[in-house]
Amino acid sequence: MFALLGDTLSVTAPVFSMLLLGILLRRLGAIDAAFINTASSLVFNATMPTLLFLGILELDPGEHIQSAPVIYFCLATLLGFWGSWYWATGHCIREDRGVYTQGAFRGNNAIVGLALANSLYGDYGLALGSVLAGAVILVYNSCSVVVLAVYSPAARTSGWAIGRSIARNPLIIGVVSALPFVWLEIRLPDWLLTSGHYFARMTLPLALICIGGSLSLAALQRSSAPALSASLLKMLWLPMLSTLGAIVVGFRGAELGILFLYFASPTAAASFVMAQAVRSNAELAASIIMITTTVSVLTINLGIFLLQFAGLIQE
Repeated sequence: MFALLGDTLSVTAPVFSMLLLGILLRRLGAIDAAFINTASSLVFNATMPTLLFLGILELDPGEHIQSAPVIYFCLATLLGFWGSWYWATGHCIREDRGVYTQGAFRGNNAIVGLALANSLYGDYGLALGSVLAGAVILVYNSCSVVVLAVYSPAARTSGWAIGRSIARNPLIIGVVSALPFVWLEIRLPDWLLTSGHYFARMTLPLALICIGGSLSLAALQRSSAPALSASLLKMLWLPMLSTLGAIVVGFRGAELGILFLYFASPTAAASFVMAQAVRSNAELAASIIMITTTVSVLTINLGIFLLQFAGLIQE
């Protein structure tokens, strides 16, 4: 229990620290709204697609992973998306429903979930966690594009327009463009991979600084009710229901533990970047990220403890 607490803190504390750094830099005047807009655009259009491309590119196609947890995770994510969207219609104003829905169902699997899966289950956790992250990236981004397009003032809501938004989404392009390289086992030059990693490593710190710079006490107060509601869905109800479903289906051991860690991960920083890109309520997105990141230290450890106590998983 205490070992996992330390592992959770080692992953979430740097994330939270970068959020606080963004707040501090904004208060000191080192960054402003123009910087946040420009940096968020850079992350959305360039550094994050590069990060996703490299993440998919470096998956081991020969790694033996059961398909059942991947299929279940994708199906549970889709159900969580539709459930969050339905709940949003009754718990926030229309303009914020896209941001609310995205914040409630989209987890930070590529950072928090993968790191904890690796910490708890070693190489198997890293292998299954990577496949899960790669599979769900398309689900996350496709669902996010749809729900943000429906409610964003900067988007059109026809089926054709939403389809074009999905096809043109830089994050989806980053994933899809990597697939032929994986299937055909095409190896990029080492110098190009190194340069790509240099560029991609800017993604998380830059995105988190922008999120922190967008936060203020007034913003937290304005978005407190919907942010808390979305955070409860993300950190309590959806992980609990999805994990109970996994138990009923028959998952046990490492597979169940990894599924829980992914369901229980805090809201992804990409949700802020996408909200900013379509001129939706980025303040609400930032508040949800901050709340879920903070409480994840408690909820993840409590969930693992209960699963271990019930004899359903093991370290």
